[in-house]
Amino acid sequence: MSFFPRSAFGQTVFFVGALLLINQIVSYITVTLYVFKPTFEQVNLMLAKQVKTVFIDWEKGVEINKATSDKFFEITGIEVMTQRQAYMNGLDKAKEYSLLSKSMSEQLNGSARVRISQGDPVVYWVEAPQAPGYWVRVPLTGFSETKLEFLIFYLSSIGFLSVLGGWWFARHLNRPLKALQTAAGRVGVGDFSTRLVERGSTEVVEVTQAFNKMSKGIAELENDRRLLMAGVSHDLRTPLTRIRLATEMMSDEEDYLKEGIIDDIEDMNAIIDQFIEYLRHHNSGEMHPDDVNNLVSEVVHAEQQHQREINLSAAESLPKVIMNTVALKRVVTNMIENAIRYSDEAIDVSTAYNPRKKVVIVTVKDRGPGIPEAELESVFEPFKQGDQARGSEGSGLGLAIIKRIVATHGGTVKLRNRQEGGLSAEVYLPALA
Repeated sequence: MSFFPRSAFGQTVFFVGALLLINQIVSYITVTLYVFKPTFEQVNLMLAKQVKTVFIDWEKGVEINKATSDKFFEITGIEVMTQRQAYMNGLDKAKEYSLLSKSMSEQLNGSARVRISQGDPVVYWVEAPQAPGYWVRVPLTGFSETKLEFLIFYLSSIGFLSVLGGWWFARHLNRPLKALQTAAGRVGVGDFSTRLVERGSTEVVEVTQAFNKMSKGIAELENDRRLLMAGVSHDLRTPLTRIRLATEMMSDEEDYLKEGIIDDIEDMNAIIDQFIEYLRHHNSGEMHPDDVNNLVSEVVHAEQQHQREINLSAAESLPKVIMNTVALKRVVTNMIENAIRYSDEAIDVSTAYNPRKKVVIVTVKDRGPGIPEAELESVFEPFKQGDQARGSEGSGLGLAIIKRIVATHGGTVKLRNRQEGGLSAEVYLPALA
């Protein structure tokens, strides 16, 4: 699993954030080495001189009395304490710093220890080599923990604001790409009405212009194809109509021939209707929220004319779906008619809702021979018919029409063979939140 983002937006934010993090680290090291370290070294040197002053008499073998200690404390604020007194005054809460101890040892010509306790004020504790077991307590009123907190707050704020600015910049830079992605998805389902605003960087503007030209070209090609099919359909229907009129004028002795010709004409008209339906563009602007249960109930009621048993099981309280009612009725009608054509027993129609995936499901089940597993996906291709076990009637556009209409609704359609025999056709439509 890679933590590196794959989207352009995520990569931009990642690189900006990484760059700012490196900048913060370098800034922290720089401030530490060139501001804090020299300051503390200077303070350490000053304190070493004061500690030397305290223990001048000590080195000569003169014991420090309480009067001397009190007088020195009044002047400098420095105290000399035994180990026990130091612990009673907060030495146990002080943190030892090895670098400061090393520097202090060099100044005092021996092994010294330095501890610092945070508070108000910050207290410097020094155990000098001249008096092991005694601690010099030095309050530093010029330093306080709140100033260090302010520095941390300042660095954190700068980092946060920098990342926030980088996020806003990346979002602004990638917004046209997001719009391009959405528009490309609409074009993929046959909606060519989207026109992108040409804005952003030079490269993004050029890509947007190319997309708008491509979308316009595809729309014109689609219109030409529909116009061509409409013209061909009209030209075909004219001679078919003349043939039918001529057939009606045939003598009664030729009824057997007349019926066959009329059936062929009806089949040809149905195929032409399927061609037109496949090429028809269902505009997303015609869509509106509606109840799938009502639509399915109307279709099932209309299909009862085939004198077949159709069992409807509708789920209660289905969320509404954004739909083109006429187009979606055609989907359910095609599914039921396919089930009627390829099976002889009862047909089960049901609706359901999947709250996890937030989709409404329409299912049509038959008890026919089914479709070979290898062909369950290929049957959605135009002019592709299923296995011969399910017959070879029609033009092979029924499932292609279903898939195309469902795709314009942002849904999917799946076929699967039932274990008990037969085929299950399932349509998944995104539910309205």
